[in-house]
Amino acid sequence: MKLYLTTGLAAILLLSSCGSSKKDDNAVLNDKKVKLEKLKKQQDDINKQVSALETEITKLDTSAANSHKTKLVAVQTLVAGDFTHYIELQGKIDGENISYIAPRGQGGLVKSVLVKQGDHVNKGQLLLRLDDAVLRQQVAAVRQQMEGVKTQLTLAKSIYQRQSNLWAQGIGSEVQLLTYKTNAAALEDQLSAIAEQVKLAQEQLNTTNVYSDVSGVADIVNIRVGEQFVGQTTAGPQIKIVNNTALKVVGNIPENYLGTVSKGSPVIVQLPDVNKTFNVSVSFVGASIDAINRGFVVESKLPGDPALKPNQIALMKIKDYAAANAISVPLNTLQNDDKGKFVMVASTENGKLVARKRPVTIGQLNGDVLEIKSGLKAGDVLVTEGFASLYEGQFLTLK
Repeated sequence: MKLYLTTGLAAILLLSSCGSSKKDDNAVLNDKKVKLEKLKKQQDDINKQVSALETEITKLDTSAANSHKTKLVAVQTLVAGDFTHYIELQGKIDGENISYIAPRGQGGLVKSVLVKQGDHVNKGQLLLRLDDAVLRQQVAAVRQQMEGVKTQLTLAKSIYQRQSNLWAQGIGSEVQLLTYKTNAAALEDQLSAIAEQVKLAQEQLNTTNVYSDVSGVADIVNIRVGEQFVGQTTAGPQIKIVNNTALKVVGNIPENYLGTVSKGSPVIVQLPDVNKTFNVSVSFVGASIDAINRGFVVESKLPGDPALKPNQIALMKIKDYAAANAISVPLNTLQNDDKGKFVMVASTENGKLVARKRPVTIGQLNGDVLEIKSGLKAGDVLVTEGFASLYEGQFLTLK
């Protein structure tokens, strides 16, 4: 009995000891957590105080700037000047006087070719002779018919004159006189009609001679003796005359520029293949919008130059906007943030160069040059290199 009581008491003391230990451990853990939260709060307060003091010291003591905060940059002093915007498009050179020679009639068999490719020809110069045998026979037949009618008319007039003389003497009848007069008049009408037939036959005969209607160079002569001359075939024109002294450049502009381009607008024409540039103006603006490409045609006349050829590729730069005394900056210096567009400038403060952010309003873009409508003025010092990682108030060193 005593043994059982001793054992039970020992067990109760052991359980009581374990429960007290767990309570003590939990109390210690909670104390440490509370202390940690207090220290964290104190640390945040200290960090804020340190940051605020650093900012105040930087503002009050410029000599306190650390060397590692100074940024190496390149700058450019802004000046006001003329700003222009150009529409750039690809065009081609075309001729003012390009003639694709065609027959005036039905064409025909070529009997002789009087021009070769590369020859200079004058307006009205004979280029081809076509087979004219049948037409010559027609002209001869009509002329012969006309001569017969002339003979008949001469006789009819003579008879009428004699009858008129007899009638004046009271000889003959009035019916005879009127009959001879009518015969002579009918023959006169017939002769006039045949004369018109002679002119028509002669004109048809003249169509067998093919002339140039412009002066220039025979750019294409694709016809030989014995071939049929029809002017245009599936292979292209048979004879093409080009006058290189009157050329123009032709381009197509999107319709959204319709209100900014007009006749007289300045144009820079660049021909990279021959390394030539011409300053001209718009000489023609199309009156309609193409339904397919939604653009309109513009043309500019070019001065005579042996290096220029029809269908040659040209770069057209048409000025559609200009502003005097404008401020412009390189496009790559423009930056964006949640407040909008800005650039970085270098401001001299207390003898030091300091980075400052300038919000700007932009205008037109010409190549890589951007017009600034507001936010900058002449004399401002723009940071052109090293601006990407700058922050407001950072000290600068020039390259």
